Amino acid sequence: MRLIFAVTVLVSLVIGGSANAQQRPLVTEDPEVIGAGRLLIEGGLDYSQDMEYTVSGLQGNLLRVPVIGVSVGISSIAELQIDGGFFNRLSITDRRTAALSSLVDATGDHTHDVEDIVIGTKIRLIGESAKHPAFGFRFATRLPNASNESGLGLDTTDFYASILGGKTVRSIRVAANAGIAFLSDPTEGHRQNDVLTYGVSVARAVTDRSEFVGEVNGRFARKVPYPGTESRSRLNLGARYTRGSIRFDGGLFIGLTSIDPTIGFTTGFTYVFHAFNVP
Repeated sequence: MRLIFAVTVLVSLVIGGSANAQQRPLVTEDPEVIGAGRLLIEGGLDYSQDMEYTVSGLQGNLLRVPVIGVSVGISSIAELQIDGGFFNRLSITDRRTAALSSLVDATGDHTHDVEDIVIGTKIRLIGESAKHPAFGFRFATRLPNASNESGLGLDTTDFYASILGGKTVRSIRVAANAGIAFLSDPTEGHRQNDVLTYGVSVARAVTDRSEFVGEVNGRFARKVPYPGTESRSRLNLGARYTRGSIRFDGGLFIGLTSIDPTIGFTTGFTYVFHAFNVP
């Protein structure tokens, strides 16, 4: 029922007049890059209710602040991306026996840690035209910065690779991702789970400065998953407002699986400027 609701919401956004490449609060990657010598800085916070950590057995409400992203335009068709955060705080509402719950050293009603850093590269392979969408490729690595002792980390390194597509029709921008992620088993270092990743987003311009956005984004585990590699999916809904070179955003998200947050919100900004000349 949650998935049907998500699809219905996305279709309703499409019904109706050019939108830019996707940025906050969306997660689905647009194949368009920011441009040679340009720098994109994102910042914000988000709050998730009933966040579940299946490896540590913790459940609670998660605050992440600040959530930071930096993209560097290294050429006209490629950009380098770095995403992470300095402070994640979980207000614990429940503890359960789990694979690595014995390692958790948080004894009170809360725990905190940093966010895992994700380093990636996005390349536009084919530019958009009137006849066909733009296509691109992205690969990224998630580093094990958060520890399993805090209950918020897995101490594993994961790799992601996705094909990206995007097309603008009048005031509507649609982007889609499909790929694979190689997720390490946090309980046994020599095993991994290969999961399918996906995302479909819609951005509909309302005025030359504002737009509504929505997406379904997640991953699908094809076999019985190791702890921490389960299927996950979210519906994200929000709005963006651009003033000069700064774009402000806000949104709500709803978990579409039983281990995703029931609901949450995010708010932040995106700032893009020319930083250097590419030789």
